[in-house]
Amino acid sequence: MSVVKEGLLYSKSHEWVETLPDGTVKIGISDYAQDSLGDIVFVDMHPAGEDVEAEGALADVESVKAVSEIYSPVAGTIKETNEELIDAPEKLNEDCYGNWICVMENVGGLDDLLSPEAYSEYLTTLE
Repeated sequence: MSVVKEGLLYSKSHEWVETLPDGTVKIGISDYAQDSLGDIVFVDMHPAGEDVEAEGALADVESVKAVSEIYSPVAGTIKETNEELIDAPEKLNEDCYGNWICVMENVGGLDDLLSPEAYSEYLTTLE
């Protein structure tokens, strides 16, 4: 059973969103996503300053299984990327909620995301 962390919002494509006090958001992948991907060996993130639409590509993650796109759960501008993942992509497997992919600003679309309870319920339809 996948771990769903309280206090976050989720997309059906298995990304999480944490709203920060300054109005920006951190985005990462859920436990379900990292488990489905397998051992992550490479992360290629879109650069800071890039505008991204909701459900647009945010990063590519390469695992021992395949290369998968990570989709943005919200629209906005990438403010910062997690540079640590370049040298240590396995951090997404080790602690998917403690290691984020990017911070976005000028965010829209938070109302379209799932609560932890709704995401947990959604996951039961996939298992």
